[in-house]
Amino acid sequence: MSTIQAPTPLRPRVRDRLFLVAQMLAFAVGLLLAIPTEIARARLALGDKYGLLTWFFEFHLDTTLPFLLLAVAPICWFLRRNSATIATRHEASESAVVVTPATVTDRAAWVMALACGLTSLAASAWVASRPAGGDLNLRFGDLPPAYHDEFSYLLQAKTFAAGRLSYPGNPQLPELFDQMHVVNEGRFASRYFPGVGAWITPFLALGHPYWGQALAGALAAFFTFWAGRELAGNRVGQLAGLLTAFSPGLALFDNLLLSHPPTIAALTLFLFTFLRFMRTDRGLDAFWAGCGLSFAMLCRPMTAAGFGLPFGAWFLWQLVRPTSSSSANTTRSVGRLQSAACLVAPLLLGLALMFFYNRAITGSGLLSPYQLYNDVYTPRHVYGFNNVTRGERRVGPRVMETYDRWAENLTPRLALSNERERLESSARWTLGLIPLAMAGVVFLIAVLWRTELRWKLIAASVLSLHVVHVPYWFVGIMGWHYVFETAPLLLLLFAITSRELAGVWTASGRVAMPIWWAAFIASAVVTNWIAFDPFWSEARIDGGVEEVAFARLRYEGFQRMLDQLVARRPALVLIQGDPADRSLDYVYNDPTLDAPLLRGRYRPGKTGPAAVRAAFPDRTLYLFDAKSGQLRQLTP
Repeated sequence: MSTIQAPTPLRPRVRDRLFLVAQMLAFAVGLLLAIPTEIARARLALGDKYGLLTWFFEFHLDTTLPFLLLAVAPICWFLRRNSATIATRHEASESAVVVTPATVTDRAAWVMALACGLTSLAASAWVASRPAGGDLNLRFGDLPPAYHDEFSYLLQAKTFAAGRLSYPGNPQLPELFDQMHVVNEGRFASRYFPGVGAWITPFLALGHPYWGQALAGALAAFFTFWAGRELAGNRVGQLAGLLTAFSPGLALFDNLLLSHPPTIAALTLFLFTFLRFMRTDRGLDAFWAGCGLSFAMLCRPMTAAGFGLPFGAWFLWQLVRPTSSSSANTTRSVGRLQSAACLVAPLLLGLALMFFYNRAITGSGLLSPYQLYNDVYTPRHVYGFNNVTRGERRVGPRVMETYDRWAENLTPRLALSNERERLESSARWTLGLIPLAMAGVVFLIAVLWRTELRWKLIAASVLSLHVVHVPYWFVGIMGWHYVFETAPLLLLLFAITSRELAGVWTASGRVAMPIWWAAFIASAVVTNWIAFDPFWSEARIDGGVEEVAFARLRYEGFQRMLDQLVARRPALVLIQGDPADRSLDYVYNDPTLDAPLLRGRYRPGKTGPAAVRAAFPDRTLYLFDAKSGQLRQLTP
């Protein structure tokens, strides 16, 4: 379909100037990000009895080590090898641009790819083994889910494991079992798209649903290696794959029952096979790319669309662009149709599955459970600007008022603030704020224009994934979950930029600079994963575990209280939520709604004790007040 061509090389002087400007600006950006925080820390330290020693022995994870390394960068810059010649500079600079992708898979490549995947598995297992704190003294992986979404995905997986797409709702008092992110309009089912539940189901059947998430994370690192190798050889692939495996955000999310791990596994499969398809024109590559994008669509449709948009635009252009000769046109038309069929067939199958899944739950193949849930329960959470203003016109009797009012009205100002936080958080949780920001500056100024088209599509994919999520009022879990899937893309761009910088530095005889940059990367990985007293007492991953463990410990404590105090069963516990705490919601049940202990939502006038007693005369009633933490028995 298309031949990947190297970009037109720039004149050596232009290249040298671009890289010099890029490095100077990257250095300035790094200082601008680090200095304000470090000055504030220094001012606080001066008021302490130990003075600046306090500044030196209490590092800020984002800025202190980068600041110290930036401080020694000029020394490393001026350490030059006198033997470097202009010819050597020109040759190295030229070879740094044009990289022939490895077309023959060798044993070393497979070893590297498996090393990336196994490293990711080890990182996920390490996170699961972290002590969660609290009086229960449990590991992080031993605790129940933390987010509302996780309980919904778990319900979906349990439904699929029973061979069903949904269960009937309770006919007597359906609103009693209104559950966060679960549709309860005649059919009782998760609001979310079916791909995630389908992915978790076999691992749930084995008794370890989190294994599926860890495997998905390992596949993401595995395919990121192959994507990098396809573009620029083993070294770029290995750096990108290992950094993906060591990404603290990915390792943390691999321990959550959210949609992102299976989505990112599918999208990295799409990325690798589509990049290879662009070089080979093979129908099999197009088919696997379609499979990856289709499954990602069944997990997170908007994310799949944003991720794949630039690649789809290129593909459409290849289908419609003219050719110079009629014979070539005929041959290429046949190849176009074959490639299009291989790519589109899995997507059509995915759309068909989505249509039948929607119809089984909502009654309409064009109305998703996701949309139905928003319409009925959380109209203010709608996609787009002025969401609250628009949603208030459609508020109905089943609205979850406390949760629905959490939404902020999206304005351009809020959207800009959200986007800034998403950029910062995605950099922070992918590798590090300052390393990625500096590499981004160099890539945009000096590398982007020197690379082949496929690198440009990767950069465009990062941009489009951010753009399609601008109209969401919520910034995202941990400030970045809507753009979570940019992580492997960012690390691929970081890897090629690192290789380009190393080539330029080596060519110019600056032998200390590659070592300095390697230390910069290592410092980010170390602060992400390892606490190092007395300089920093908590690594970034520890802070993430602690944040998620707070909710997990609350859910674990609540379940233990029920196990100890709800002695008469079958029972039904009415739960009165705390209006001041939207992050915790204790109303979650198995999809069958027939367990020995059921949890119901207490709503005065609708699901009060009298109505519940009449509907469930065979169950002992309890009332739990989430605000006070008290549980009392209502019926003998």
